[in-house]
Amino acid sequence: RIEMRDFGVKVSIIEPGYFKTMITSTKSLEKNLISIWEKLPEETKASYGENYLKKCLLVTRDMEKKCNPNLALVTNCMEHALTCRYPRTRYSAGWDAKLFYIPLSYLPSALTDIV
Repeated sequence: RIEMRDFGVKVSIIEPGYFKTMITSTKSLEKNLISIWEKLPEETKASYGENYLKKCLLVTRDMEKKCNPNLALVTNCMEHALTCRYPRTRYSAGWDAKLFYIPLSYLPSALTDIV
């Protein structure tokens, strides 16, 4: 963003929370995780254990439940950044980005690791 300023280019950063997209689709995430797991050497699988894969799959399913289906929140930020005379430097789309991830980014790393 700062590097582009010298060229007269204004860059706005859009930081969305969790939204329902193909990226967060449980089916594709699970398929990718299982595919990667199957390609791992047996030694690596043994190091992590079968429970590791099961936990990853559970986390993936739980994450999809928290995803916001209203993508308009993100596209509205994009529209504002592109059409506003004085766009903001940062846009946060979704309640989770505003109330969780942005405040979390101001905490020391040791605390964010715990959270």
